[in-house]
Amino acid sequence: MRLRRSCLAVPGSSPKMLGKARTLPADQVFLDLEDAVAPSEKTDGTRQQIVDALRGDWVAPTRVVRVNGVATRWCYADISYVVRGAGADLDCIMIPKVHDASHVHFVDHLLTQLELDLELEVGRIGLELQIETGHGCLKMEEIAAASKRAETLIFGPGDYAANLGVPQLTVGAIDTAYPGDQWHYINARIVNTARAYGLQAIDGPYAAIRDLDGFAEVARRSRLLGMDGKWALHPDQIALVNEIYSPDQKQFDLACAILEAYRVATEEEGLGAVMFNGEMIDEASRKMAIQVEASGRAAGMQPTSATGG
Repeated sequence: MRLRRSCLAVPGSSPKMLGKARTLPADQVFLDLEDAVAPSEKTDGTRQQIVDALRGDWVAPTRVVRVNGVATRWCYADISYVVRGAGADLDCIMIPKVHDASHVHFVDHLLTQLELDLELEVGRIGLELQIETGHGCLKMEEIAAASKRAETLIFGPGDYAANLGVPQLTVGAIDTAYPGDQWHYINARIVNTARAYGLQAIDGPYAAIRDLDGFAEVARRSRLLGMDGKWALHPDQIALVNEIYSPDQKQFDLACAILEAYRVATEEEGLGAVMFNGEMIDEASRKMAIQVEASGRAAGMQPTSATGG
């Protein structure tokens, strides 16, 4: 799977932001044709700016374009123009406000036709699927299973709050008046569905870009649910989100040590469970440690302790 701790959103109608985004150390950058672009700018001129940007060099290893929703008049033109112009430089198409499997099928079939026509590898362009409505939440399993191209399920807190009637005006914020975490249900559903279908789970934006403490709190909560990454709306959020969605060195070293201790217990001593650092570790412990170790390795970490293997 691609590393997607930080997913930077860039308005497709801003040449300045498109140019700067090329140099930023996000794991993924998505060039937006949807909510970040005014209706008057949803034109071939803006699409061409995205095509030109995709053809350039990027620090981010993964490049994505968010098109307008399938139910809009712009979706077909967005996809066909961008893929015809820069399909070989495009990793994924992001579909907003996915209503049900039919939205996914439409984009999947359109991409296949374009890939065949352009002699691109069929199926190489992946899909990122945004869950932003109550209906999308109810249909999440069929959405996740609708295409082999699917790579992520993404929470869209702004449109989701609007659709459900949540009395809130800051996208992605936590209202302290709620007795708990008001996004727990939807994020937990996204994580469970993503894991069931082999996808990554991505948290959406936090609009108060100067409130790094609030951003970090929301990110930590979704990370503790198992989410793989989060959107960044500003360069200042990238380093923070990369840190939160990676294990720290101590946690990574401990995971490596658990794996080594369990290997010795099972392969050399014939034991299915063993005491380690005052805890009983067994097969379930190994599986948990593998997840932390894999996350760290993906982020470029190496064990530092003698027991880290």
